[in-house]
Amino acid sequence: MYAIVRAGGRQEKVAVDDVLTVDKLAGDVGSTVKLQALLVVDGDNVVSASADLARYEVTAEIVGAAKGPKINIMHYRNKTGYKRRMGHRQPYTEVKITGISSGK
Repeated sequence: MYAIVRAGGRQEKVAVDDVLTVDKLAGDVGSTVKLQALLVVDGDNVVSASADLARYEVTAEIVGAAKGPKINIMHYRNKTGYKRRMGHRQPYTEVKITGISSGK
């Protein structure tokens, strides 16, 4: 059984016990979060209707925080002496999928 979930503006294919890196989520390490399911595949059964997906629940546990690669940004204007250097590292959260359940 696997599901396609919406996590931080992206869609990810997840199964139970997968570790996933998503945009930063509010919560402490060990807390549980719920992810929105967009598609659920259980063997030959494929669920994609929004009314049916409302019954499904994808739960995940926050494992820890992570950071993306460093991005260097340089602003420069010719002949004015203007130079500005900045950097950015995107914060992420690592989550472990603990369950995909239907509300049957």
